[in-house]
Amino acid sequence: MKFYGLYSSFPGATLLLILLLPLQSCRPADGTGNDVVIYGGTAAAVTAAVQLKQMGLTVRIVCPEYHLGGMSSGGLGFTDTGNKAVIGGLARKFYQGIYDYYQRQETWQWQQPEEYGNRGQGTAAIDGDHRTMWIFEPHVAEQVFEDWIREYQIPVERGEFLDREYGVEIVNGSIRSLTMQSGKIFPGKVFIDATYEGDLMVSAGVSYHIGREANSVYQEHWNGVQKDVFHHGHHFDDLHISPYVIPGDPASGMLPRISSADPGENGSGDRRIQAYCFRTCLTKVAANRIAFVRPDHYDSTQYALLLRVYAAGWRETFEKFDAIPNAKTDVNNHGPFSFDNIGMNYDYPEASYERRAEIIREHEIYQQGLLYFLANDPRVPEEVRHEMQEWGLAKDEFTDHGHWPHQIYVREARRMVGVNVMTEHEILGTAPVHESIGMGSYTMDSHNTQRYIAADGYVQNEGDVGVHPEQPYRIALGAILPKQDECTNLLVPVAVSSSHIAYGSIRMEPVFMILGQSAATVAGLAVKASCPVQEVPYAIIRGQLLRDGQVLE
Repeated sequence: MKFYGLYSSFPGATLLLILLLPLQSCRPADGTGNDVVIYGGTAAAVTAAVQLKQMGLTVRIVCPEYHLGGMSSGGLGFTDTGNKAVIGGLARKFYQGIYDYYQRQETWQWQQPEEYGNRGQGTAAIDGDHRTMWIFEPHVAEQVFEDWIREYQIPVERGEFLDREYGVEIVNGSIRSLTMQSGKIFPGKVFIDATYEGDLMVSAGVSYHIGREANSVYQEHWNGVQKDVFHHGHHFDDLHISPYVIPGDPASGMLPRISSADPGENGSGDRRIQAYCFRTCLTKVAANRIAFVRPDHYDSTQYALLLRVYAAGWRETFEKFDAIPNAKTDVNNHGPFSFDNIGMNYDYPEASYERRAEIIREHEIYQQGLLYFLANDPRVPEEVRHEMQEWGLAKDEFTDHGHWPHQIYVREARRMVGVNVMTEHEILGTAPVHESIGMGSYTMDSHNTQRYIAADGYVQNEGDVGVHPEQPYRIALGAILPKQDECTNLLVPVAVSSSHIAYGSIRMEPVFMILGQSAATVAGLAVKASCPVQEVPYAIIRGQLLRDGQVLE
């Protein structure tokens, strides 16, 4: 077993090398193809590829997407940073790249820098001392990723969908190649699943979970059904909104987008997942604005519940139109009835590609229809309608996709059950984390999972939980590793091994970049040692991560 060139700055390296020599279970990997194949086009995929190139290895990104960066370039420009001090390595380099772009005067086309408010999520958007910028336009983020692809000469196969039934060749517990629906085959020594959905992981036979575990599974408090827990403003509060067509009359039928199913008992598990939406980039600048249009299959009755919310006096429509540079917004869900399409994504994680496309299209129709409804329907309160008419899609964003985000916000899909499962105990610091490969710090943030009829007969949302850790937490190496008896050469930095509520914090884009780099580090070391990813010694991983700027504690 040989770790070439890994000991130049590692204390006690000679003794460690002697201790490692007896490990006989490391076996040669397939020598054909790339050293590492990354499946998926998320921000984690790009940071993983860059890390591998910096380690001198061959790598190829194979992805269904044509645009790289996932949500980081797909509209989520108002970054969920948490504590910026724990964002290191290539993740920090990405935000430094954003900063560099906004130092160029030509980047400020629709607004002068001094006109921008410089407000981020609990922090300044621009940190001049550290030359980082945390809030940005979608196309600028994509440009930074594409700059890296060119700089490091990373080959990318776009528009390639894994054959999820027959496309993963496994020999003795090790993946040998991936076959796409196009028929293209990509052999490799180690593989990284960098998708939000965990498609490669599942096709490789790795254990996973969908939905909320019961609190009893990991002795948690904030997992499972959480009726009467309202940590954000995304609920009906005491508005007393009737779910029925004729208020108070169940015989009249229910309004759209309310479930009649039993919501479940508090703390119980279910298959429900966080609601999805699109993070839309809007502007009021007339020269860069495209008015909201009536989408195909538009149905104004889908928004009848919102009219009742307005009639009850609610007026927070524009609370989450968060400012990003050049007089644009990153629009997120806010309130009891908003852009989150609650309950319409349950089958997305396991669905076929065709069915996923249908679900995404339904979400597009819902959200595009809602924007059109708010701007045009005479039943919408006049002050809301008139302000919405001032907004429109940004003409210079998503220019090849109808100015609509190319990435739906998959807040949660499948999650691996790996060597270690991160739970709320690790996030909140009540259980230790050994073998750290990076850190997180954001709130355990779950968006609503269902809209139902409460016991009092009124409509209510459920699943919106936000619990903040008192300090940053470490993320375990085992959270990105499958169990060794399931697969020996796969790493999973996005659909990581965690409970539903823990994933609510881990799922932030800076963390995915951190974990992408760390997964690539393990992959590269496993290639160099010709051993399973689970057998790369943590001391070696840690040394490499620290040299490459990761923050581990």
